[in-house]
Amino acid sequence: MQSIKNDLALSINFEQLRTFSLVLELGSFSAAAERLGVTQPAVSVQVKQLERRLGVRLIERVGRRVGPTPAGADLLAELPNVATALTNAINAATFHSAGVAGRVRLGTGGTGCLYLLPPVLRDLRARYPLLDIIVSTGNTEGYVRRVEDNTVDVALVTLPVASRALAVTPILRDEFVAICQRGSADWPAEVSAATLGALPLVKFVPGASARGLVDDWLRRGGHASPPVMEFDSVEAIKEMVAAGLGVAILPKMAVTGRGHHAELDLRPLQPPLHRTLALVTRNDKPVSKGLRQVIDAVVAAGRAVEAANGEPAKDATAPARRAP
Repeated sequence: MQSIKNDLALSINFEQLRTFSLVLELGSFSAAAERLGVTQPAVSVQVKQLERRLGVRLIERVGRRVGPTPAGADLLAELPNVATALTNAINAATFHSAGVAGRVRLGTGGTGCLYLLPPVLRDLRARYPLLDIIVSTGNTEGYVRRVEDNTVDVALVTLPVASRALAVTPILRDEFVAICQRGSADWPAEVSAATLGALPLVKFVPGASARGLVDDWLRRGGHASPPVMEFDSVEAIKEMVAAGLGVAILPKMAVTGRGHHAELDLRPLQPPLHRTLALVTRNDKPVSKGLRQVIDAVVAAGRAVEAANGEPAKDATAPARRAP
């Protein structure tokens, strides 16, 4: 029986499926014929051939429009999966022969955009001038939705991510540190929530993933004080602290390496606070050659930063697999 079904699937013309879908989308055989640039009888023949091959009626007239029969509705619901599978097969076949070109839509938080991605994007542009990478910034929650909706191809987000539709690749475990104006505080080697509790705190705006992590850490330490200032820009926070207007807790990546600021002192936190950055894509997303190059380059850059910081390449809440 399975062999018969496989033979039937292989014998069906994909053009017949496309015509069947278009008739239902436009509501008539004549509209589908006009869209396809063929005659109405030609469209009717393709649908009848498909029905004959499957042995079941797929389309019926409902008033002035046509609609699917129950069998037609079930077939129509599966056609996106057929199109995705075909696209994946074509991409796999042409992966090694086609050049790296096209467009990749990449979403990221502000910190990753400022301190991780610039050298990655510069190198990709130099190596693949025909690859157009569209970068936008936002928060994790927003980009999880946009990747799910396929309005963004891949996004750099903060874990955890709870979406069964997404594949998750952790790339960087980033430590948080406390910062103050250079020479303004006699801090111990490691800074606790109690140390920061009496000081004016400059924070990210509510809704930012880093804000939630920092607030949780402060609450666990018994010092969940309100901020004196809130910003959606890590650079704005650094400048306010450098001017002596408060202290802050920021990702280490934002204040070391490319993010170093000569007017800031920094200390590790006690207990430590980390976040894990990860790339997310749809599980069923066709991976073009351009998208594969972007993913591989960002993963390599994240793991290079992680190695330089001496961070372990794993996180208990962020397995390198699809999201739970």
